[in-house]
Amino acid sequence: MKGPASYFPSIEKKYGRPIAEWKDLIRASPLTKHMELVNWLKTEHGLGHGHANALVAHTLAE
Repeated sequence: MKGPASYFPSIEKKYGRPIAEWKDLIRASPLTKHMELVNWLKTEHGLGHGHANALVAHTLAE
């Protein structure tokens, strides 16, 4: 596993939610810009910057 997806196992372990659930939250957010979404995950859900960035990058690239 390479790129943003390489963070997924540790994200699931640390925050207790499956990646699909995080992606659904990102897609449901009214925010659309990468850094807005990263900051939202950090402030509202307590994710670290690297984890939030990986989730947003992978979701927006789909």
